[in-house]
Amino acid sequence: MSVGRSCPGCSSRGQPCALTRNPDAAGLPNGIEAVRGDLADVPGLEEHVKGAEAVFLVWLFFTDEGTEGVLDAIVQYARRIVNVSAEVAGERPDSFWAAVERHIERSGLEWTFLRPTGFAANTRMWADQIRDTGVVRFPYGEAKRSLIHERDIAEVAVRALTEDGHAGARYVLTGPQAVTQLEQVHEIGEAIGRPVRWEELSREDAREQLAELLGGVPEGALDTWAAFVETPEIVTSTVEDLTGEPARPFGQWARDHAEDFR
Repeated sequence: MSVGRSCPGCSSRGQPCALTRNPDAAGLPNGIEAVRGDLADVPGLEEHVKGAEAVFLVWLFFTDEGTEGVLDAIVQYARRIVNVSAEVAGERPDSFWAAVERHIERSGLEWTFLRPTGFAANTRMWADQIRDTGVVRFPYGEAKRSLIHERDIAEVAVRALTEDGHAGARYVLTGPQAVTQLEQVHEIGEAIGRPVRWEELSREDAREQLAELLGGVPEGALDTWAAFVETPEIVTSTVEDLTGEPARPFGQWARDHAEDFR
């Protein structure tokens, strides 16, 4: 979570600060101070929210439990909140993303929801395979995803936090085109300067591998990848509409993060 200006928990008053469990590993740009905190520690959160004008919230839990306590702390001081949700929140009212959005809507804060599709950064789950073997073993190579670069989310968030005119908006944020997982692997190979091969896994074999790789994966995720083979993930122009620049393609993300795969 990041908070607006004059956060009393920051050593330099008047600059934005970011609340994180591990400030040493935050890797924030110049001008942003990282302070230690946890959304599960509401009393500690209140110290950092005092004086904030706006809050950027990334809800990291897979349940909406605790949302109301966090919002009660925020609403005492801030007037604006920008929340990173998910594109599926609009399609699945029973999801925790939608539940968190409903809590925010009831809070009385001026809110904006950012609903990205898949994060390009999630392809880091292939990094060990690429480094070790140069082969990505995964299901649904023809699944077409409109993965988004985190910098595009950030640039939209800055505008929603600092400009008027975004209250009540639900922005669906995507990359500029839907790219198959096979093509994503090829782009990563181009970025690191060596070929990377795709090996298609059956759904059954994928369950076993993903249990080792990710600690398991919901059947819903496999269903979603399967659906993207026939119906590509949605593509919007929202990033360009709001920032004046087109969303960064997946190949750009791969070049920006090539070291993660070498």
